Amino acid sequence: MPTNFTVVPVEDVEDSSSSSNGATAGANKPASLGRIFANAEDANRSQESPSGDENHGESSPFINSDSDREPYYEGKNMALFEEEIDSTPMVASLLNKLANYTNLTQGVREHEEAEDGVRRVAVTVPQMGTFIGVYLPCMQNILGVILFLRLTWIVGTAGILGSFAIVSMCCICTLLTAISMSAIATNGVVPAGGSYYMISRSLGPEFGGAVGLCLYLGTTFAGSLYILGTIEILLTYIVPTGIVFKENNSEAMHNNMRVYGTCCLVLMALVVFVGVKYVNKLALVFLSCVVLSIMATYAGVINTLIKPPEFNVCLLGNRTLRNENFEICAKTDTIKNNTIPTELWSLFCSGQYSHNETCDEYFTLNNLTEIKAIPGLQSGVIKDNLWGDYGPAGTVIEKKKQSSVAAQVPSEEKNMNYVFNDITTYFTLLVGIYFPSVTGIMAGSNRSGDLRDAQRSIPVGTILAILTTSFIYISFVVLFGACIEGVVLRDKFGYSVKKNPVIGILAWPSPWVIVIGSFFSCCGAGLQSLTGAPRLLQAIARDGIIPFLQVFGHGKANGEPTWALLLTVGICEIGILIASLDDVAPILSMFFLMCYLFVNLACAVQTLLRTPNWRPRFKFYHWTLSFLGMSLCLSLMFVSSWYYALVAVVIAGCIYKYIEYRGAVKEWGDGIRGLSLNAARYALIRLEEAPLHTKNWRPQVLVLCKLESDLQVKHPRLLSFTTQLKAGKGLTIVCSVLEGTYMTRGNDAKAAEQSLKSAMAAERTKGFSHVVVSSNLRDGFSILIQSAGLGGMKHNAVLMAWPAGWKQAQDSSARRNFIETVRETTAAHQALLVAKNIDRFPSNQERLKEGTIDVWWIVHDGGLLMLLPFLLSQHKVWRKCQMRIFTVAQMDDNSIQMKKDLQMFLYHLRLDAKVEVVEMHDSDISAFTYEKTLMMEQRSQMLKQMQLSRTEREREAQLIHDRNTASHSSANDKAVSAAPDGVHMTWTKEKLINERNKQREGMGVKDMFNMKPEWENLNQSNVRRMHTAVKLNEVVVKNSHSSQLVLLNMPGPPKNKQGDENYMEFLEVLMEGLDRVLLVRGGGREVITIYS
Repeated sequence: MPTNFTVVPVEDVEDSSSSSNGATAGANKPASLGRIFANAEDANRSQESPSGDENHGESSPFINSDSDREPYYEGKNMALFEEEIDSTPMVASLLNKLANYTNLTQGVREHEEAEDGVRRVAVTVPQMGTFIGVYLPCMQNILGVILFLRLTWIVGTAGILGSFAIVSMCCICTLLTAISMSAIATNGVVPAGGSYYMISRSLGPEFGGAVGLCLYLGTTFAGSLYILGTIEILLTYIVPTGIVFKENNSEAMHNNMRVYGTCCLVLMALVVFVGVKYVNKLALVFLSCVVLSIMATYAGVINTLIKPPEFNVCLLGNRTLRNENFEICAKTDTIKNNTIPTELWSLFCSGQYSHNETCDEYFTLNNLTEIKAIPGLQSGVIKDNLWGDYGPAGTVIEKKKQSSVAAQVPSEEKNMNYVFNDITTYFTLLVGIYFPSVTGIMAGSNRSGDLRDAQRSIPVGTILAILTTSFIYISFVVLFGACIEGVVLRDKFGYSVKKNPVIGILAWPSPWVIVIGSFFSCCGAGLQSLTGAPRLLQAIARDGIIPFLQVFGHGKANGEPTWALLLTVGICEIGILIASLDDVAPILSMFFLMCYLFVNLACAVQTLLRTPNWRPRFKFYHWTLSFLGMSLCLSLMFVSSWYYALVAVVIAGCIYKYIEYRGAVKEWGDGIRGLSLNAARYALIRLEEAPLHTKNWRPQVLVLCKLESDLQVKHPRLLSFTTQLKAGKGLTIVCSVLEGTYMTRGNDAKAAEQSLKSAMAAERTKGFSHVVVSSNLRDGFSILIQSAGLGGMKHNAVLMAWPAGWKQAQDSSARRNFIETVRETTAAHQALLVAKNIDRFPSNQERLKEGTIDVWWIVHDGGLLMLLPFLLSQHKVWRKCQMRIFTVAQMDDNSIQMKKDLQMFLYHLRLDAKVEVVEMHDSDISAFTYEKTLMMEQRSQMLKQMQLSRTEREREAQLIHDRNTASHSSANDKAVSAAPDGVHMTWTKEKLINERNKQREGMGVKDMFNMKPEWENLNQSNVRRMHTAVKLNEVVVKNSHSSQLVLLNMPGPPKNKQGDENYMEFLEVLMEGLDRVLLVRGGGREVITIYS
C-alpha cells in the first residue's frame, strides 16, 4: 500500500492545433451540448451490457447514472462547465433521474426480458404501504407450521417457564436482528435481492456469497419443512386411511411421508413453474387461513370460561391411552343387565371374556380414569404445567400425580396402545425445533421494490410484525398451559383425543378450523419458499461472485429462474427424504441463524467504523444491540444443535474461501474493507510507536523493475525470486519508473501498473505495485527509495537486476543509475540485493533436485547473507539445496579455530549449513591483474574525454551555426580553417570506435615486457583492488562453479565519484565465470540473532 508523493517539473506546451481549432470554433455559432455529446452517448449505448443483469447501483454512486441522457444543455448559461458536463451531470438532470427511479423486485411480479439481452420492460404496479407490503407478508411467513403442529407439544414438554424462555430467546433474537436490518435497509435504496443484497453490500462478496447461499439453503429446507407439515396434517388428521405403507410403526410413517411429500413437491414445483402470479394471488387466501385459525384459538380459550369442550382423555393407572380405537373408557360395559367386555378390554386381553382370558398385568392391576382434556382457564391446571417433563424415546406419557401399580413383567407388545414419546426430548432440541417459527422477518425487505416508502415501511412493518407474533406466541404458551391437561400437551399427534390436533380441540367452533387453516397455511408457505429460493439463487448467480453458479442465473424468456428452480427442488427433496419435521427444523434453524448473525455483524461493523456513507434514517439502533443479537444467534446455533452448527459454519467457511480464491473481484464498498482499512491504520500507527526488534526483522523488499518499450516487465524472474524469498512474509513493493511528465504519460503509468500487477499475478507475488513518472530514471529511483511504503510498513531492502549491458551502452546512464542507487540505499540504511543473470534463475514451477547455495562471507554486515539462504530454502524451489558457508582466512588467521567458531555460531543461530574456511595466501600481483587494471584505466580515460554534456554540445553547435551565418563566404572559409575560440573538438561514435581498434591492435603486438613502463604509472589503489577481485574470483569459481546460487558480499562504491567506472569493473571481475550470483549489501543493522 505505498503512498508516494513526487514533484516533477512539468512543462506546459500549448498545442498549436488545439489553439487553431479553438479559434475556428469560436468564430462559429455555439452548438448545443446535446449535439456535441450525441456521438459519445451513442458509443456508450452500444457498449452497455444488454442483459440488464448487473445492478445499476454498483457501477456508479448515483442511481441510473448510465441510463440514456437527454440533451439538457442549451445556450451559454453553463459554458464554464461545458467540458465537465459529460462526466458530472447537471443537478437538475440528477434530481430528475432520482425522482423517476423505479426498481423491480425479483420474483414478486413478472417482467418481460428476452434471454439474449433485450432490456427489461417494467410493468408498473401500485406501490404498497407498510401494512400490505411489509406487515402482512412478515406475519404470513412467521406464523406457520410450528405454531399449529408443535407449539402445544413444546409447552407440555418444556413447561410454561421453559417454553417462555425458548420463545423469549428466539423472539429477542429476531427483534435485535430486525433492528439491525432496519438500520441497513434505511441506509440507502435496497434493490432486488433483499436480505442477500444487504449482507453482501455491507460485508463484501465473500461474506455475502457465503451467507447468501446459507440463506438460500435455509429457504429451501423451509420448503421441505412446510411440505412435511402439509403431509403430516393430511395423513394424520384429514385422510388417515390414505397411507401407502400399512405397518403400524414409525418407519412406515416415514415412508408414507417420503412418497406423499415427493408428490406434493413435484406438484408445487409445477405451480411455481407455470407462473408466480398465481402464487402471489393466493397469498392473501393463505394468510386469511392463518388469521382465522389464530382467532379461532383465542375464541376457544374464551369459550373454556363458559363451556369447556367435550374432549376426554382415558388413563390406565397414570398412563395415557390412544383412544382412536375405542369409544368407552371402561373395561366392561353393562347392556340390558349383561356385562360385556369393551373394545378397550379386547386391546389388552386375549380369549373370551371370563373364560380363560389372558390380560396384560398392568391392565389388570390398574383402573381406568377419564379426565377432561381441556379443563379450562379456571381449573388451576397451570400449576401442573409450569415445569417441564423430558424423557427418552419410547417413554409412555404419564400423569405424575395419578396413582398406579407397576407391573412385574412389562408387556412390550401392549405398549402400542399407550401414547409415548417418539423422540428423546431435551431443552436444546426444543430450541432448534421452535426457532423456524420466528423466521420470516426478511419478507418485508425482500419486497422493498414494491414499497411506496421502503425506508419507512421496512422498519415499522417488520418490528410491528415481530412484536405482534411475539405476543401471539407468548400468550399461546401461557394459555395452552392454563387450559390444556399436561398429558394432552405432551401428546404430539393428538392420539389421546381421537387423533385431533391438540390446538384444534381448544379452538372454537371446531377442530376442523385448525386442520383446514393449518393445511392451507403450510401449502402457501411451501409455495412461497419454492418461489423465493430460486430467485435468491438467481440473484447470487447474476452477481458473478461464485463462478460455478453462473448457469443458475439464466431462465425463461420472462426471467423465471428455471435452472435455479430445478436445483431448489432437488435440495428440497433431500429434506423430504429425511421425512421428519423434527429433524428438518434444526437444519434450517442453523442457516437462518447464520444469516441473522451476519446481519447483526454488518450493522455493528458499519456503526463502529463510522463510515461517512453510514447514515441510516432508522435511528433506534446501537452497536451493542447488534453485538448482543450476534452473540444470541451464535449461542442459539450451538445450543440447538452443536454438530449442525459446525456443519453450517464449515459450509459457510468453504464458500467464503472458494469465493476468495476463485470468485470474481467485486468492489461494493463493504464494511469488511472498511474494517481492514481501520485495522491497517491502527497497525501502522502502532508500528511506529517503537523501533523494530531484530527478532521481528524480515525482508521488506522494494523491487526495481525495468519495463520494455511495450510496458511489459523485462525480467519477470525478478518477481519469481521475490516470491521465493518471501518465506519471511514481509512487504513487497514492485516499482518501476517512466521518463517524462505525468500529464503526458499518465495513461502509460496506469497501463504499466496494470502490467506489473499481471506479472505479479503470473509469478504469484503477493504485494503492491507502483509506477512513478519522472523527468529521468535516476530521480524516479531516488523518489521510490525515499518514499515507497507507508509508516512502519516501509521497505528495508532493495532488489534489482545487474545492468548487464553497461559496457556496451552508448551513454553511461545505466552505470551512473546503478552506482547512485547503491549509494542511496547505503545512505538510507537499506539492504541491497543485486541479481546477476536473473533470467537464468529458476521459476516457481521448477524444483531443484540437488545442489548447493553457497554463501561467501567476507565481511559481516548484519547477518543478511546467512538469513537469505534460510528464507530461500523454505520455498519448494530451493528446498533440496544444501547451504554452504565459505569464509576467507588470511595468513595470520587460525583457520581451524575459525571453522570451529563459525560452526558454533551457526549452531546458536539454528541454521543447518556446511562450513568451509578458504585460505588466501599473500602472493605477488600477477601480470593479468596489471593488464586488467591498465585496460580499465584506459577505458576510464576515454570515457572522461566523452563527458561533454548535451547542453555543451548544443551550445557548441549553435556557436558554429551563428558564426557561419554571420560571415561572408570568404570569411567563413577562414573561420572554418582556423578553429574559432571556444569551439572544442568532441568525441564522436566513429572516433571512439577507431580509438578502441587502435588500442586493441597495439595490445595485440605488445609483449609483457614492453608493458612494464605503463604498469609503473598505474594507480596502485586500483591495482590492489583489482588484485583482490581477481584472487577472490579465482577462489569462488574454484569452489562454487557448480552451485545453484552464489551469495557474495557487495563492496561499497568509492567515496570519490571519479572512480565509478573502476567500481563496475571490479564487480564484473568479482562475478566473472559464475552463473547465478546475488550480491548482498547489508543495511547497517543486525537482522539475525542467537536469542529466542
